[in-house]
Amino acid sequence: MFYRVTVSFHKDYLKIKNDLIEIGIMEKPVKSKANAVIIKQIAKHLGVSKSKVRIVAGEKSQDKIVEVLQ
Repeated sequence: MFYRVTVSFHKDYLKIKNDLIEIGIMEKPVKSKANAVIIKQIAKHLGVSKSKVRIVAGEKSQDKIVEVLQ
């Protein structure tokens, strides 16, 4: 399943509505560290392993497309 993800960097939260995930993280977007945190949080929330979650578009953007395999 593919999700559209929007990211903000001021507080930690995660909301899912249909195919949209809104996620807030405190990690700064430096050297893909923020992307790793995003993948970890989405995987934890959906109850899948991190290897089942990947960013397919928008790695350097606040708007991303994420694929989650079941």
